[in-house]
Amino acid sequence: MVIKVFLASSSGSTAIKKKQQDVVGFLEALKVDYTQLDIACNEENRMWMRQNVPVEKKPANGIPLPPQIFNEESYCGDYETFFDAKEDNMVYDFLRLPPPPGSKEAEQASKALIVENGTHAEETNAEKSLDESREVPVEERNGNAHGEEEQAAEEEDGEEVVGGEEEVAEGDDEVTEGEKALGDEEEETMEETDEAREEEGEGQEEEDLQSQEEEELRQLEEEEEAEVQEEEEAE
Repeated sequence: MVIKVFLASSSGSTAIKKKQQDVVGFLEALKVDYTQLDIACNEENRMWMRQNVPVEKKPANGIPLPPQIFNEESYCGDYETFFDAKEDNMVYDFLRLPPPPGSKEAEQASKALIVENGTHAEETNAEKSLDESREVPVEERNGNAHGEEEQAAEEEDGEEVVGGEEEVAEGDDEVTEGEKALGDEEEETMEETDEAREEEGEGQEEEDLQSQEEEELRQLEEEEEAEVQEEEEAE
C-alpha cells in the first residue's frame, strides 16, 4: 500500500505551502513510505485528485485544495482531517495502515479491543460469581434454632403491620394530591429547559454556518491567488 500526497509545488499561497510541509515532514518523521504527486506541473495528477476526492469532502466551489492524501485509490482526507488525526494519535488509522507495535496508537487499539470484547466485564462477573458461591446460608451460620426465633419475630411484626394498614390507607389520598402537584411543576420545568436548549441549538447552527461560509470564501480566494500566480509565472 502506497500513500499518495497530492501537492502543488508552485503554489503562491503561503498557507498551502505550510500545510504541505507539515504533512510531508510528519510522514517522514514516522518513516511512512509515501509518494508526492505534483498537480501544478502535471494536469493528469490534478484531474485524478479532483475526480477522486469524495463529493461530500469537496468545498462549495467544487475544487479541493492541496494537500490531499490517499492510500492507493482510497481517499484518506485533507490537511484538516490529517491534523485532527495527528492530535488524537490516530495517524495510522487515518492513513489506513496498521500501527507499529509499541506505538501509542497500537496501545489504544489494544485497549479498545479489550473493552469491545468485554474481557474486563467477564473477569468482574467471574469474581462476583466466585464470591457468591462462597456465601454460607444463614441457617448454617447461625443454626436452625436461631432461624426459628427469627421466623417467630417476623410473624409478630406482621400482625402489627396489619393493624396499621388502615391508618396508612387514609393518608394515601393526601400524598397522591401532593405528588400530582409536584409532577406538574416538574413537567413545566422540563418544558422550559427544552425550549432553552432549542434556542441554544439554533444559535450554534447559525454560528457553524457562518464559520463554514467564511472558510469556503477563504479557500476560494487562495485558489484564485494560486491561479494568478501560475499565470504570472507562465508569462
